Amino acid sequence: MDELDRALARLAGAPAPAALDGIETRVLARIGSRPVVRQAGIGLGVVTAAALAIGIVGAELPVAARPTVSLAPLGGASPLAPSSLLLGEQ
Repeated sequence: MDELDRALARLAGAPAPAALDGIETRVLARIGSRPVVRQAGIGLGVVTAAALAIGIVGAELPVAARPTVSLAPLGGASPLAPSSLLLGEQ
């Protein structure tokens, strides 16, 4: 058992502080006394619907094929290697 385990065992055996008595009641009373704010109802629905529509339309649009670039690390000089990008063709 290491030092952390001993400290946690001591903490588990210690009595709870008196200041924590009834804390649940106090917290729930404070939460209940705060005003309810409902500003994002329709706005959130509109944004969600717009994002869904954009996603559906974007998934259905055809995509033009692009040529692939070889990124093989051991096969010749890669055009996207940092050394090629920094120094350029020589």
